[in-house]
Amino acid sequence: MPRIAGVDVPDNKPITVALRYIHGIGATTAAGICKTADIDGQTRARDLSEEQLSKIAGIVDSDYVVEGELRRRVRQNIQRLGQIQCYRGLRHRRGLPVHGQRTKTNARTRKGPRKTVAGKRSVKEMR
Repeated sequence: MPRIAGVDVPDNKPITVALRYIHGIGATTAAGICKTADIDGQTRARDLSEEQLSKIAGIVDSDYVVEGELRRRVRQNIQRLGQIQCYRGLRHRRGLPVHGQRTKTNARTRKGPRKTVAGKRSVKEMR
């Protein structure tokens, strides 16, 4: 398995798909990296030479924020929003949707499973 930016990318996939295994690189970025490195995107990762792999690794390291550094930046940005107590920061802190979605229904991914609240008892049950 080739190692790029500290990540083992699968060698049996085309290089544009294999690069997506690196956190912070998507389809468009992977295609751009291949274009900059002058490599056909459909070439399998195992078929690349050491020179081509080092060229890709150099491009990723110099031009893109990936993996640990990217995760750190995102976490710091969310912490900053919480510290300045802006609306988005409060939503992050409470574990609610941040981008204005409705919460009366849906939003189960952020809110977690339903917490049932006991309703009013009827008169018959009271006896």
